[in-house]
Amino acid sequence: MQFTRADFPEGFNFGVATSSYQIEGHSFGGAGRTQWDDFAATPGNVKNAETGAIAADHYHRYEADMDLVAQGNFDCYRFSTSWARVMPDGFTVNPDGLDFYDRLTDAMLARGIKPCATLYHWELPVPILDRGGWRNRDIADWFADYTHTIMARIGDRMHSVAPINEPWCVAWLSHFMGAHAPGLRDIRATARAMHHVLLAHGKAIHTMRGLGMDNLGAVFNFEWADPADHTPEAAEKAALYDAIYNRWFLGGVFKGEYPANVLDGLGVHMPDKWQDDFPTITAPVDWCGLNYYTRKLIGPDGGAWPGLKEVEGPLEKTLMGWEIYPEGLYNFLTRTAREYTGTLPLTVTENGLASPDVIENGRIDDPQRSSYIAAHLASVRRAISEGVPVNGYYLWSLMDNYEWAFGYEQRFGLVHVDFDTLERTPKASYHQMAQNLRR
Repeated sequence: MQFTRADFPEGFNFGVATSSYQIEGHSFGGAGRTQWDDFAATPGNVKNAETGAIAADHYHRYEADMDLVAQGNFDCYRFSTSWARVMPDGFTVNPDGLDFYDRLTDAMLARGIKPCATLYHWELPVPILDRGGWRNRDIADWFADYTHTIMARIGDRMHSVAPINEPWCVAWLSHFMGAHAPGLRDIRATARAMHHVLLAHGKAIHTMRGLGMDNLGAVFNFEWADPADHTPEAAEKAALYDAIYNRWFLGGVFKGEYPANVLDGLGVHMPDKWQDDFPTITAPVDWCGLNYYTRKLIGPDGGAWPGLKEVEGPLEKTLMGWEIYPEGLYNFLTRTAREYTGTLPLTVTENGLASPDVIENGRIDDPQRSSYIAAHLASVRRAISEGVPVNGYYLWSLMDNYEWAFGYEQRFGLVHVDFDTLERTPKASYHQMAQNLRR
């Protein structure tokens, strides 16, 4: 990991990212039941039926965790606020929830850490789900109310805010593939969720502007899609995968349009007058966040729309089975600036890997993670050298956490967490980052 701050532009921010349900411990502080609690209670959905009830107990250990961010010489901490903690039933304020994020914000500022908030990282309150969740257009207004509640309390101290983390996961992965809560496989529900998640994003941006806030962004997840072979059919399906995963959400926010090849499948299922919502969805933002981990090889499967499948690739893989393809990050940074955002600042808001980290003699060596970080930072530097306005790079994640349907098996952290004792142990990659980021 041979780099220093001097290799990046002045003001370039290095950070670490987490999310509320994955680390806080949702059984504390009056938090309400989330769709993930119910999803995990259904046999077969989550490894070992594990939940975020205790997670890494960040709710009680946040001061020490912020020490780890500061001692790692990171500039920014990208965290999320939990809708179900702030409003347990989705509507009624929980003062303890507001107080927690108030204390957490002050803990960051006391250590010189820039607070970078995300308003939603998938912990939908069950009462909102009972009203249709992301299928119900009214969720955009409910989300705006939640946005106002939490940001009226802590918004004056935020360095940056984005409304929704990874809308593809919120909509497609959760409503079409059924792999995340609420676990649906319903194309009509998917079409509505794909649209309403962006409508909620736009209304949250308008709400925060009304509070006088700036440095507001949109955060998307990206997977580079290559054809599995040289046939026209594979090329067509790779382009469709790219449109569903990457272009739908960028196109909605920055162009006020959805890709035609996706509307071929979803159009008949879209909510009434959906085209009229683009003036809200395209609310101007100040930056664009890219979460990037891997690429996929895509080919046809002969089935119903979208009629595509993933094919195992030949590259080195992480513990998640994801190919390591740093070229994809360079591709997305350059393409996003060229085709969607122009001179708008771009931030790599998540990048990292899961590896089988084991403590030996009090030490955790994770050379694959260090190599992964170095290769992806090289892609960032390459994009910057070509004029792409990249202003930050955040690692996923500060610490090992609840990795959704994978439970606690997949470890993405720079810091190891023993989920029996909750002891934190920084890994070799953490120590390397701390050394390289010294001022």
